[in-house]
Amino acid sequence: MQDGEDLRSENERLRSRISRLTEAILRISQHLELETVLQDVADSARSLTEARYAAITTINDSGDLQDLVFSGLTSEGIEQTLAFSDGPALLQYLSGLQKPLRTRDFVAHIKLAGFPDFTPNIGTFLSAQIGEGGNRVGTIFIGEKKHGLDFTLEDEETLEMFAAQAATAITNARRYGDEQRAKADQAALVETSPVGVMVLDAKTRELVQFNEEARRIGGGVRGQGRDYDHGLSLFAFRRMDGREIPRAEMPVERALSGETVRAEEMVIHRPDGETVTALVNATPIRSEDGEIVSVVSTVQDITPLEELERLRAEFLGMVSHELRTPLTSIKGSAATARSASVPLDPAETRQFFRIIEEQADHMRDLINNLLDLARIEAGTLSVAPELTDIGDVIHGARDAFLGSGYRNSVAVSVAPDLRRIPLDRQRVSQVLYNLFTNASKYSREWSAIRVTASLQDLYVAVSVTDEGRGISAEQLPRLFSKFSRIDFEHGPEIEGAGLGLAICRGIVEAHGGRIWAESDGEGKGTRFTFTLPAVDTMAEPSASPEAASTPGASAGWERVLAVDDDPQVLRYVRNVLSEAGYSVTVTSEPAEFDHLIQAEQPHLVLLNLMLPGTSGFELITRIPNVFEVPVIFLSGRGRAQDFAQAFEMGAADYLVKPFAPTELVARIRAALHKRSVYRQAQAVEPFRIGNLTINYLERTVTVAGRPITLTPTQFKLLAELSNNAGRVLTHDELLRSVWGPGHTADQPLLRSFVKGLRSKLGDNARDPVYIFTESGVGYRLAKP
Repeated sequence: MQDGEDLRSENERLRSRISRLTEAILRISQHLELETVLQDVADSARSLTEARYAAITTINDSGDLQDLVFSGLTSEGIEQTLAFSDGPALLQYLSGLQKPLRTRDFVAHIKLAGFPDFTPNIGTFLSAQIGEGGNRVGTIFIGEKKHGLDFTLEDEETLEMFAAQAATAITNARRYGDEQRAKADQAALVETSPVGVMVLDAKTRELVQFNEEARRIGGGVRGQGRDYDHGLSLFAFRRMDGREIPRAEMPVERALSGETVRAEEMVIHRPDGETVTALVNATPIRSEDGEIVSVVSTVQDITPLEELERLRAEFLGMVSHELRTPLTSIKGSAATARSASVPLDPAETRQFFRIIEEQADHMRDLINNLLDLARIEAGTLSVAPELTDIGDVIHGARDAFLGSGYRNSVAVSVAPDLRRIPLDRQRVSQVLYNLFTNASKYSREWSAIRVTASLQDLYVAVSVTDEGRGISAEQLPRLFSKFSRIDFEHGPEIEGAGLGLAICRGIVEAHGGRIWAESDGEGKGTRFTFTLPAVDTMAEPSASPEAASTPGASAGWERVLAVDDDPQVLRYVRNVLSEAGYSVTVTSEPAEFDHLIQAEQPHLVLLNLMLPGTSGFELITRIPNVFEVPVIFLSGRGRAQDFAQAFEMGAADYLVKPFAPTELVARIRAALHKRSVYRQAQAVEPFRIGNLTINYLERTVTVAGRPITLTPTQFKLLAELSNNAGRVLTHDELLRSVWGPGHTADQPLLRSFVKGLRSKLGDNARDPVYIFTESGVGYRLAKP
C-alpha cells in the first residue's frame, strides 16, 4: 500500500518536472529576438531550479565571451559582480568546465581554483554548458537555491536538459538575427542607391518594390503594392527626338516578353508637369523552370548630366572670350611694335610693353582663378591656418588694392578686443582683395568702401560695404555661384568671368566660416560679410570624453546622423565624413529619425530642409536639446527667411547645396567645437541646490559639505537629472541616457537606483527636497 503511494507521488513529481521543463522550453522558443531569448533562458533556468539568481554567458565562433545576462540580481548586485577585477578570467574558467559544477560553497570552490578576492557571498551553486553534441553556445550559472536548500542531482539533470534546448533556441535566434541584418543591409543598399530601382511582379503586374530615387524621379509617388498599369497611365514617355513611346515598346513590357533592355534613353513627363531625362534598363527574372516571375528595372536620372553639358558649353564660351580679349591686345601691341616702318618713340614702346604685361597678368589671374575653382569643387583647396592678427590682414589687403591703381577710399574699423585667430593669411587676403575689387567695379570711381571686423560669439565677422549699384533680392541667392553675373537695366556692362565671389565662398568655407551678401535694393549699395572661427576648428576630430563614455561610441570617432531624401547626397555625405574620421549614419526615411536619435545618440545631425511628408523644421523640434546635439540644415534654397527660422529654432548652421567637401567638414568641426565649449561651460561651475553640490569635473558629490559616495551609475543618474534640472525626465529618457538604448534596464531597476540615490542624499520620497517623482511619467530634480 505504501509502495503504491510512493510510486504515485514519484510519478506526479516527475510529471510536474516534465511539465515545467516543457513550459520553459516553449517559453524560450516563442521569440526570435536574441536579447529576448537570452533573458528568457536566464529567467526560466532560475525558475526551473527554484534559485534566487541566474546568469548566462554566450560565446562566439572563436570561443570569446559575447553576451552576459543576469536574472534576479539587483542593480547593486550586478555592479558588484561586474566590479570583480578577475571577472573575465573567472567566467573563462567556469565556461571551460566540461561537466556541470554543483557545490554547496561557491566562494570556497573558486578560491581553491585561484580566485581568492571574489566578494559576492554566493553559497550553493550550479552550472551547466549550453550546447548539444559538439556545438557549445555558452554556460548557465545558478546561485542560492530558495529556502536555504542545496541543488540536487535532479536539478542538475533538469538544467542539463534545459540547456540542450536553450542551445537550439539561441542558435535559431542568432541565425534569425543574421538573416534580418542581411535583409536590412540589402534593403538599405537598394533604398540608398543613386539609381532608381523598381521590381514588378510578372503575374499581378504590381510594383512590389521601388526605392527612394525611383519615387523622386516619379515626382514623390510613395508606397508599395501600387498597380503598375494605373501608375503608368499617369506619365507620358517620349524618345529623345520627341516621338511618343508606344506602351508595347516600353522597357518593362519588352522585359516581360523575355528581352533584356539596356540603356534606353527617354524623357519622362510627370503628372506635376516636370520632365526627367532618364536612362532605363529592364531585366526579366526567371524561375528554375524558365518562367518569368518578375522584372527588375533601373532608372537613372541624367538630367544633371545635361545641366553639366550646358555649363561646360558656357564655360568654354566664357574662357574663350576671356582669353581671346587679352590675346588680341597682346598680339596687336606686338604686331604694331614689330611692323613699324620707322623706329618707335621709347615712350610708345614702353606703352606697348605695358599693355602686353597687363594683359598677360590678366590671363595669369584668370588661369589661377580657374585652378582655385577646380580645387574648391574637388574639395582639395588647402588652407594653412596660423594664429594671425585679422587687422594686419585687412590693412595689407587694402594697401594691395590701392596699390593696384584703384581710386576708391577704404576705411577700416577693427574692434580693439580682437585676439589673433587661426587663418591662412594669403587666402583671406585673396578674399578681401576680391571683395574690394568687386565693390569698386559696381561703384563710382571715388566712392568709399568701409571695412569692419568684430567678434560675434565664437566667430570674427568681417564686413565690406560699398556705395554702389546694389543688388535686387531676386539676384542675391545667385551671387556666389560660379560664372554668376549681375544684370542691370541701365549702365555699362561689367567685365569679369564671374569667378571671384565663388572663390571667396570656397576659401571662407574651407576655414569653417560663412559668407553672404545684403542689399536694400538697386542703387543702395551692398554689404558682404564673412565669418571666421575665433578658435581652431581645423584640427582632426577626436572623441570628446562624453563621446567616449557613451554606449556605441567608437574610439576617436564622433557620430553624425544625416537625413536627406536624395540618395546621392547621402552617399556623398557618408563618403566625405567617413574619410574625415567621423562615424556616419544616413537615412532617407524621416520616419526612422526618432529611432536613430535614440539608438545612435549622434553628436551632430545633418537635416535636409525639405523631406517627404515633413520638413527639417519639424524634425528639429524632436531633438531634446539642440545645444547638446547641434543641427546643421542642408538645403537647395538660400532664402533669408529659411536662414532666420533655422537659427531661431536652435540650428547650429545652414548649408546651401551644392557644397564642397572641405566646406561640409569645416562647418561640422566648428559646430562640434561650439558644442564642446557649451558643455565645458556647464562643467566648469559645480551644480548647487540647497546643501547639495555636484562637481562634474571631479565627479564628487557633497551634502552640507559631507562627501557622498556614489556608484558610477548613481553619479551618471544624478548628473543627468541635474543637467536637466527643473524638467521632468521620463522613465524612457533616463533609461536611454544612463544605461544606453541597447541595455535591458527597466523601470523597476530605475526605481531601485532612485531609491538608493535618495537614501544617500538624505532625501525623503514623501517630502522630497531634491528628487521629485512625477507619477507615471518620470523624475525631476529641483531647479536651483
